[in-house]
Amino acid sequence: MSDSLYALKNALLYTALVAVLLLAPTYVYVTYMKHVHEIQYEFKLKRQSQLILRAMEEFDPGEQKVFDYPRFRSFESGLYDAHFNPMFSLIKQPLPIQETGYHLQNGYAYLVVSLPERRYFDASYLVVGGGVSYARIYQDVVMILFSITALIFLLSLFFLDRFALPFQRLNQRLDRFIKDSMHEINTPLSIINVNIDLYNRTNPNNKYLQRIKAATKTLSTLYNDMDYLIKNERLSFEYEIIDLSLFLQERIDYFAEVAALKNLSIEPRITGGIRIFFNPTQLQRVIDNNLSNAIKYSHEGGTIEVILEPTDDGCVMRFKDQGIGIEDIERIFERYYRENRDKGGFGIGLNIVKSIIDKAGIELTIDSLYGQGSAFSYHFRSPIFLPR
Repeated sequence: MSDSLYALKNALLYTALVAVLLLAPTYVYVTYMKHVHEIQYEFKLKRQSQLILRAMEEFDPGEQKVFDYPRFRSFESGLYDAHFNPMFSLIKQPLPIQETGYHLQNGYAYLVVSLPERRYFDASYLVVGGGVSYARIYQDVVMILFSITALIFLLSLFFLDRFALPFQRLNQRLDRFIKDSMHEINTPLSIINVNIDLYNRTNPNNKYLQRIKAATKTLSTLYNDMDYLIKNERLSFEYEIIDLSLFLQERIDYFAEVAALKNLSIEPRITGGIRIFFNPTQLQRVIDNNLSNAIKYSHEGGTIEVILEPTDDGCVMRFKDQGIGIEDIERIFERYYRENRDKGGFGIGLNIVKSIIDKAGIELTIDSLYGQGSAFSYHFRSPIFLPR
């Protein structure tokens, strides 16, 4: 994962955490503001009722024959008798609570004012009401939350980037060191392999040289894993048609000398002519790490089975050993995790394999009994598997 992506991911995580923590105070704030809004609305209704009462007070039947009842754009009102029957009302809905005071139900607020008997057109009650909307409160809350979260996100991103600068520089130096070291390791390994091959062509087999050759192959596998780990995020791995049967047999032949060091035999059962659409470099990492682990964790004198056979919907490649087995299957794919530190390695092989098969959509099945061996089965299906 790149540094910028790491900072972005953690900034989003911190922002989400703060947003969750803000839910409780936001709820309290919204509840309080709604209560304030309702009180303010009650005062508005009282003010409107006073305007209506003043208009009725100022009405002189001697001067005017018809009373022009006040109408408002945002409020409704009406005059009711003692039994709350409307005498004149602009309110279209029935009143759920028929008693004096301020009432709020289902988003509709109304104020019932008791009138002096026979003073205002024989009406007993004046009712003023209207719909209560909390849209402005919700809008303000959303804007506040958005501003806070945006500010937190930007600050988190800024500070994470700044805090990561020393580690970025350290990682850059470490990357350069590893690249230089890898180059320095690759050169003597190549020289050793070439000279051993040249010696074996003109001289009888030498068991000591065979051991050196097997050791250099083990080192080459570790080198290739480290090289892939460094370059895999920067390179584009192109797919091509591969004869998996031949490819697998070639890798088995390559590891034969490594297996011979522990007196192990690799027994291949490979169905010919199986083809897949895959990247050769990634395929080699998958096969080499499985063969290397099978050799590493097998008991001396044992047998390693390598099976490649067709299935109903593709093919399966299986590596089966009679070794020590796996104690914690869930953790073996963690980078740098090693169940048995006496066996060597860096704990990156299976992590590389898992990243490759996950991206490609290859299904992996693991059967293992601790102390009795393990079987890793890779299921290739369309579009990776190419039918004959």
